Amino acid sequence: MDTVKRDRQQEPPIGIPELEELRRTLLEGDPAATERQRAKGKLTARERIDLLLDEGSFSELEPLRRHRASGFNLEQNRPHTDGVVTGWGTVHGRTVFVYAHDFRIFGGALGEAHAQKIHKVMDHALAAGAPLVSLNDGAGARIQEGVSALAGYGGIFQRNTRASGVIPQISVMLGPCAGGAAYSPALTDFVFMVRETSQMFITGPDVVQAVTGEKISQNGLGGADVHAETSGVAHFAYDDERTCLEEVRYLLSLLPQNNRENPPAASAEYPPGRSCEALRDIVPADGNRPYDMRAVVQEIVDDGEYLEVHERWATNIICALGRLDGEVVGLVANQPQSLAGVLDIKASEKAARFIQMCDAFNIPLVTLLDVPGFLPGVDQEHGGIIRHGAKLLYAYCNATVPRISVILRKAYGGAYIVMDSQSVGADLTYAWPTNEIAVMGAEGAANVIFRRQIAASEDPGATRARLVKEYKAELMHPYYAAERGLVDDVIAPADTRGALIRGLAMLRAKHVDLPARKHGNPPQ
Repeated sequence: MDTVKRDRQQEPPIGIPELEELRRTLLEGDPAATERQRAKGKLTARERIDLLLDEGSFSELEPLRRHRASGFNLEQNRPHTDGVVTGWGTVHGRTVFVYAHDFRIFGGALGEAHAQKIHKVMDHALAAGAPLVSLNDGAGARIQEGVSALAGYGGIFQRNTRASGVIPQISVMLGPCAGGAAYSPALTDFVFMVRETSQMFITGPDVVQAVTGEKISQNGLGGADVHAETSGVAHFAYDDERTCLEEVRYLLSLLPQNNRENPPAASAEYPPGRSCEALRDIVPADGNRPYDMRAVVQEIVDDGEYLEVHERWATNIICALGRLDGEVVGLVANQPQSLAGVLDIKASEKAARFIQMCDAFNIPLVTLLDVPGFLPGVDQEHGGIIRHGAKLLYAYCNATVPRISVILRKAYGGAYIVMDSQSVGADLTYAWPTNEIAVMGAEGAANVIFRRQIAASEDPGATRARLVKEYKAELMHPYYAAERGLVDDVIAPADTRGALIRGLAMLRAKHVDLPARKHGNPPQ
């Protein structure tokens, strides 16, 4: 009897060898298809997931799923996973859901079963309150499945929208993304792209040429650099997949799991009261001299580390995530090195979207002002600068997170109001002694106010210079706004970091009761 028991224990359970062989086949995939993928300089779906998630943390959903479509010989080709790998794991120990198109199977094209797998993982992410990362490398809808594939995209878009502002959604473009498929990344919070291997467009080069006669390559039409510099569709662009996925992990370390949590805090090497002596030399007192605002940001944040969003698009404004005393903050700053830091259509849109993201995910806002106004010009007016500038205004006015602004130098006209002034709800406003807050620059103001007096004088040049000096002394001295309560304090540049940390600590428990409404109707 005992001998029989021992023999049975040594035999593998029924079905286990078959299951092990099936899983081995799933993990390895078709060797020929894998080689074709590598020949394009791309990793496989599972290799990408391994790079994104903590080692050994991935749990797969529906790896044995197969499509049930027929026609066009589909019934003869029913691979497991149906061309998409879905599941969850951890990034820096926190749960993250992921789906990755497998280009080796049906070119990553979306069919009914493929879409249902994505729907399920998106539903799980929303229910669990955890970020969702999509690794996109697909050829669009599976044409052989017709309208069923299109309906699958509709389900994805609907879930993207439902999850917007509830959980972070990150799209990583690692291959082609054409037609309706491109709208899902556009609905998410962040879009990453890899140069040369990823493209996004609604209509491809062949269609463009047939309709308009324009001849252009895939990368020229919708490559990473195009979307990072020209269209603004991509927030980040990198040279290779490994670097790209490492940066996705870094971004996730700065974001909360969902809109009910705060971003994860970290320990800072530098003491909170660290003096920023270098700031006195970075920003010239002469308002007409440019400088790199990134140097100011680097001096203020912990360890000099920050992640700039949309770094190469609308470069006249900086949007970045960093930490102050270990707490995550969103930084919005004019960039005097680009277009003198003026606000224009693109800068307004860029900052507005960033502010909305920060507000949705409980990230306090720090605004650094050095803005001469809105960009004048026929193109700007005809392009709707009023409408687009209002997006930035709406985003600040609607934000309920802690908000602190610092006026470094110029803050003129409507641009001063829009850039989170106290009148639109900034909780704290600080100014450096070099600040100039006014309706417009002194020269322009003098030309308007004293036009007749200057014209009637014997020496118009000397009269203008005297009146400009008087105007500056009367209305543009650094304490004018502070005397009227529009600035909470005038601080030395070196004290900026400490003032921000103390202010944010005070505001950490800030709560705002909003009017009862379904949602606002922001300018479009």
